[in-house]
Amino acid sequence: MVLMGIIYILIILIFILMMFAYVQIKIAGMNVKDFYSFIEANQTLDKLYRFSKKYEKLSSQDQLIFLSEAEKVFEAFNKVPDLLWEEEYQKYMDVLDKYKDIKMVRWEKN
Repeated sequence: MVLMGIIYILIILIFILMMFAYVQIKIAGMNVKDFYSFIEANQTLDKLYRFSKKYEKLSSQDQLIFLSEAEKVFEAFNKVPDLLWEEEYQKYMDVLDKYKDIKMVRWEKN
């Protein structure tokens, strides 16, 4: 009986925390879907950042993959307030610089 009471209390606490998070996201002027895509894009940004620092020359296929993933990240970051990703600003700018470099090289080839 005590175990059922504890489980019931935990379920209520989880529900309250989820509602609190939802309200905070709405107060910030975002949709939950945009916030979730931002979280995913933040993980992708970390991968792209490491990738951009590790590899100087990329094959054409790697360049296309980098460009498409970077565009998804930029789109997701543009949907949320700047205060949310203030800590990731330097990574964002480094990936953006690499993105611009690749775009320039591809433009020169065409």
